[in-house]
Amino acid sequence: MADETTQRAELRRRVADFLAAHDPAATERSAFLQARYDAGLAWVYFPPGHGGSGLPRALQAEVDRLFAEAGAPDNKPESNGIGLGMAAPTILRFGTEEQKERFLRPLWTGEEVWCQLFSEPGAGSDLAAVATRAVRDGDSWVVNGQKVWTSGAHNAAFAILVARTDPDLPKHQGITYFLCPMTDPGVDVRPLRQITGEAEFNEVFLTDVRIPDTQRLGAEGEGWKVSNATLNNERVSIGGGAVARESGMVGVVSRTWREHPELRTPELHDRLLRLWVDAEVARVTGRRLRQKLALGQPGPEGSAAKLTFARLAQQLSGLELELLGEAGLRYSDWTMVRPDKVDFTGRDAGYRYLRAKGNSIEGGTSEILRNIIAERVLGLPAEPRVDKDIPWKELRK
Repeated sequence: MADETTQRAELRRRVADFLAAHDPAATERSAFLQARYDAGLAWVYFPPGHGGSGLPRALQAEVDRLFAEAGAPDNKPESNGIGLGMAAPTILRFGTEEQKERFLRPLWTGEEVWCQLFSEPGAGSDLAAVATRAVRDGDSWVVNGQKVWTSGAHNAAFAILVARTDPDLPKHQGITYFLCPMTDPGVDVRPLRQITGEAEFNEVFLTDVRIPDTQRLGAEGEGWKVSNATLNNERVSIGGGAVARESGMVGVVSRTWREHPELRTPELHDRLLRLWVDAEVARVTGRRLRQKLALGQPGPEGSAAKLTFARLAQQLSGLELELLGEAGLRYSDWTMVRPDKVDFTGRDAGYRYLRAKGNSIEGGTSEILRNIIAERVLGLPAEPRVDKDIPWKELRK
C-alpha cells in the first residue's frame, strides 16, 4: 500500500486533471458536482464507486482545499448536515448495493436534502421508547406516528426514520430503520418556533406513509443497532469537526475582547483564559478523535466531544453577554423564518446566547451523553434498567 505522502501527491494530480477537464467557471454546478462524485473525489475515504477512492479520511481536507482554491462549487454542507454527517455513513455501513447506488450520489451533490425522524414527544432522550408504528403490507410498510425536533424537515426529500415494527418485543428490540420519502402525501411538516424566533425545527406527522421494503436499512428488528451507528456519527459531526485554533464561539468572544478593551475586568479575563484553554484542548482532542475515525467507525468517544462542545458554547456565549453589558441585550431580528442552515456563531450576541441553549439537547442530551461516557468509556456500572426485558406494549406510557 502506498504511504500517505505518495497518496497525497497522487490525489493532487487527480484533482488537477479533473479541473483541467471540468472548468469550474464554465461547468454547470450540478454537472460539476456529479462529475466530481463519479471521479471518486467527493468523500475520498468512501470506497470506489460511491464517490470515493478508498483513501485515508485525513486526505478529505486536502481535496476540499484544492477544489476551494480553484473556485469550484461545493455541495453546501451547511444545508445538508444530517444527510452528509449521519445518513450517508449509515447507508454506507448498512445499506445494500442498490441503496448505496440510489441514495449516496444525490445526497452528496445536495440534490436531495435529508432530515432525521428519531425524536418523539414521548421518546427524546430515551430513543428506544419510540411509538411510531410501521406495519408490513405486502412489499411496503405503512407508517403512522409523530416525530418532533426535526431539523430541516421543511427542505428534506428523504429522512432516516426509526419505527416500532414488533410491540411484543422489549423496547430495544422490535425497532426497524427506514429511509422515508418526505414527499409522501401522508407526511405533514409543521414549524416549531424556538426561543431565537426562528423555526429551524419541525414536528412531523406521519399518516399512512408507505415505504417500500427496499428502503428498509438493515434487517427487520435491528433498528436500535443501526440507529446507534447514526447517533455516534451525529455526535462526531457536531462536536468533533475540524476547526482552526481560536475559531467558533471562542473566536467570537476573543475578538470582542480585543476590540473593546474598555469592557475588560480581571474576573472576565480569568474566565476567558480558562475557556480559551478548554477550547484548545477540545480542538486538539477532536483531531485525535478524527485520526481514530480514519481507522474505523466512531465509538462512544464522540459523546465526550459533543458534551464538551455544548458546555463551551453555553459558557462562552454567556461570557460574551456579560462582557458586552447592555449592548449584549439587543436582539437584531425576531422575525419568524425557517432557515436552510444553522450558524451557531452567526448574527448577534443575543442570538448566540439563546441558540447555544439547544446545544445540550440536540444530538443527545448532555445527561444521556454522561451516561454513555460513564458506562462505555470509563467502564462504570450501568444504570439499573428494569424495563429492558419487558415487552414494549406492556410498558407504562
